[in-house]
Amino acid sequence: MKVIVTDYNPAWPEAFEREAAALRPVFGELLVAIHHIGSTAVPGLKAKPVVDIMPIVTDISAVDALVEQMSTLGYAARGEGGLPGRRYFFRDIGEIRTHNVHVFAESNTEAIDRHLAVRDYLRAHPDAVAAYGALKAELAQRVNHDIEAYMDGKDEFVRRLQAAALKWYRSRREEKPDH
Repeated sequence: MKVIVTDYNPAWPEAFEREAAALRPVFGELLVAIHHIGSTAVPGLKAKPVVDIMPIVTDISAVDALVEQMSTLGYAARGEGGLPGRRYFFRDIGEIRTHNVHVFAESNTEAIDRHLAVRDYLRAHPDAVAAYGALKAELAQRVNHDIEAYMDGKDEFVRRLQAAALKWYRSRREEKPDH
């Protein structure tokens, strides 16, 4: 599969909203929240044009019963997809991936915080957006058809980004305690 990284597309948030509206009835009363995550959720960030969606549910095991409904929306199920506690679905049109759905239980605060922290950190730090976008564009050009090499090339940057983002995210939450 060719690795394609494009400039930010202002239509991505609308694409998320349309898909979230289609997913809400599938998850029904299990759904606690639904978030646009990943690079397409960060204005100005170069990205693979794949909309990442993170539904938060009350019971992750109940999601296993939704595979057929997700299939009617064009999604393939991949179980945990390598991340314990997640249910992963994706939709391809031909050889083009269009959407990823990463479902987590509301009790999986570590995974949820990691995704939201990175998104929010990038939204607040244009220098990180520029550095991350440049790295992704350079890797996509260099590795072309090798998604594994692309992911490996981002690994160290993403680890550092996640650490900084989580520290920033948690400090912001401490500044704004719940009342």
